[in-house]
Amino acid sequence: MSGLIDASLIVLVAVVVIARQFRAGRLDSERRWWLLPVILVVLALREPGLLDAQHHTASVFLLGAELLVGLATGAGWAWTTRIWAEPDGIVWSRSSPASVAVCAVGVGLRAGLFALGAAVGVHQDSSALLLGLAGTLLIRAGILAWRGQSLCPGATPSRAYGDGTAWSVGRERG
Repeated sequence: MSGLIDASLIVLVAVVVIARQFRAGRLDSERRWWLLPVILVVLALREPGLLDAQHHTASVFLLGAELLVGLATGAGWAWTTRIWAEPDGIVWSRSSPASVAVCAVGVGLRAGLFALGAAVGVHQDSSALLLGLAGTLLIRAGILAWRGQSLCPGATPSRAYGDGTAWSVGRERG
């Protein structure tokens, strides 16, 4: 794919995923939460240019750092997401204001890595960004699925950092 199509795909996926996460949504453990990250990995790996041949070591370092930032962002996002179980046993989730901060830090770190790569002359393709986004989404979804399974009907809501209240679906729809 061309760079413009890759960039458009990344922005579209990010906007859709992030917008969906700030609304209350049902956590379904049967859903294929890993599918979108796998598709992003396939798209990233099918394109040449993941590593810069002229700056191989720096390119590998930047790719590793991108993946670590993606995994850390996904874990932070998952642990700052509110989850709760309704009396009927349905588990819900909604990202918290702390999740916005985690995402902003992740974007800032990724921008810093891109700037570092540009400063040392490393050619950076969008494939690394796709892999980082896939890691973020995979870790986030996996942790949320795990947290959601730990809730049983009638359990107290799982709290996110800075969350002092339990949320119900009725308030979210209003």
